[in-house]
Amino acid sequence: MLIDATAIAADRGALGRYVDGLIGALHRADADLAVVCQRSDEERYGQLAPKARVVAGPTSIAHRQARLAWEQTGLPLVAQQVGAHVIHAPYYSIPLRPGLPTVVTVHDMAYFTDPEEHNPVKTTFIRSATRTAVRRATRVIVPSKATRDDLVRLLGADPTRIDVAYHGVDHTIFHPPTEEERRRVSDRLGLHGRTYIAFLGALEPRKNVPNLIRGWVRATEGLEGPPALILAGSGGWDDELDAALADVPAHLRVIRPGYLPWPSLPGFFAGSLAVALPSRGEGFGLPVLEAMACGATVLTTHRASLPEVGGEAVAYTEPGIEDIATALRALIDDPERRRRLAEAAHVRSREFTWAASAEAHLAAYQRAVEQ
Repeated sequence: MLIDATAIAADRGALGRYVDGLIGALHRADADLAVVCQRSDEERYGQLAPKARVVAGPTSIAHRQARLAWEQTGLPLVAQQVGAHVIHAPYYSIPLRPGLPTVVTVHDMAYFTDPEEHNPVKTTFIRSATRTAVRRATRVIVPSKATRDDLVRLLGADPTRIDVAYHGVDHTIFHPPTEEERRRVSDRLGLHGRTYIAFLGALEPRKNVPNLIRGWVRATEGLEGPPALILAGSGGWDDELDAALADVPAHLRVIRPGYLPWPSLPGFFAGSLAVALPSRGEGFGLPVLEAMACGATVLTTHRASLPEVGGEAVAYTEPGIEDIATALRALIDDPERRRRLAEAAHVRSREFTWAASAEAHLAAYQRAVEQ
């Protein structure tokens, strides 16, 4: 099979972690694999999958519009050159005339369920590309049953052509940290042992960060030495964020460190009182799983795919301000419950592996070839 990794951004966000994890696991499963990627990723994929054929696309595809145009003509040509039997497009769009079976991954349906929370131009493109891909692809892979059900409900997709393949987590990267790893992160953030609530993700509307900020403010009322709030991750476009930050009382501390390198994430997650990810909905919820793998106490919402990931090993809240405040305060006041959840989360995270994900993907590729 040929995997199109040309859409991966340099910061290795959730899409990058999905594709990287999958390619490494497919290689370890001795799959007959080829990868097409950006020139900047050629060495990376050569190391992840030494036996795979790695093809670098033209330099022009570093730009989104050029990449989408190349996808229609250049990608089928690469597939022909490497003798692929199936193309896997891991990000919504596919070539319209691929010349062989295609598999597409649809990560979530947020652009259909909450279009007002996204850039209008991008929303129009993603909705159109998703409709076309779901209609024309041989098979569709989704990361959760919730996303499968949304596809069927919102687009009338044929459920017999949809395969659920949960994401995995790299336990060599995401693991319970040592005390030294926790201390290094705390010092880097300028906390020096002070307690904190952690968030990691893009600051976009569906992540619900303004309500998290306001809920945290209410949860810490009356506390001596209240925990700080750390908003880590890439920038975003949530118009309510600045207003929420402006209302934070002077005695409380919010830190926005931006991007945190992967080696620091175990200490960041597990060093917190709780990792609060009160999203309004996710296609899978990879940061939830990664925090669980680090042995962190996680608070998330009982929405979309998130219960499939967290099970009974995380705490849940509704996305409203008062709900978040109540749930956060309950965790802050109950260290024994935090300990039990952290232990259960780490155990449950072991159920999600990239090897199992690769096996599900290989089954989908085989169905596409035989269909």
